[in-house]
Amino acid sequence: MEVIVSQEIENVCPEFVGACIDAQVVNSKFCQPLWDEIHELGEKFKSTIDTESLKEMPSIAATRRVYRACGKDPSRYRPASEALIRRMLKGKELYQIDTLVDLINVASIVYGYSIGGFDAGKFVGDRLVLGIGREGEPYEGIGRGMINIAGLPVYRDEAGGVGTPTSDNERTKIDLDTHHLVVLINGYDGNEQRVRENAEYIQQLLRKYCQSDGGTYFIYK
Repeated sequence: MEVIVSQEIENVCPEFVGACIDAQVVNSKFCQPLWDEIHELGEKFKSTIDTESLKEMPSIAATRRVYRACGKDPSRYRPASEALIRRMLKGKELYQIDTLVDLINVASIVYGYSIGGFDAGKFVGDRLVLGIGREGEPYEGIGRGMINIAGLPVYRDEAGGVGTPTSDNERTKIDLDTHHLVVLINGYDGNEQRVRENAEYIQQLLRKYCQSDGGTYFIYK
């Protein structure tokens, strides 16, 4: 899979750095050891940050800045990482989907990056381009119906949008039959070392919980 950062993203975030993980996996409906980690993580976050200081996390603050630069209100269309952590801080249980989705959510919470997880077998073509959503561009968010992605950073394959930091697309979503996984980490803060650490953390989780060798990853800018 080739991932290209468009000029329009470079214009609003020249420091952007991303990571693409490509792995063969076995998904499952539920994984108790993973949820034990999630609950421990929730207690840690509640003791160290609150919903206001959350906005100052470098990874989240940078994503919010890019939303504004692209023309989107980050408080109305929250980046997924911020929404997940806010839910934890309010004492609400995270949504339990399946093991792959749940572990991607864990990785997003730990590092604060918005992370897209996709069934690579559902992509059209072998190239993804990161651009900015346009007015009237059709996009069905997972569990959200049709959403307005104008002004949101968006990855597109040959058939259209597949992922934004707010919501991935129904067309390429992970399910229990997913065996070829692609994960995209969005480092709008430009911190390549931390993006790499996030990618390697996801590889560790895949080895522990998804009968995977962790696959490979590459950095793109």
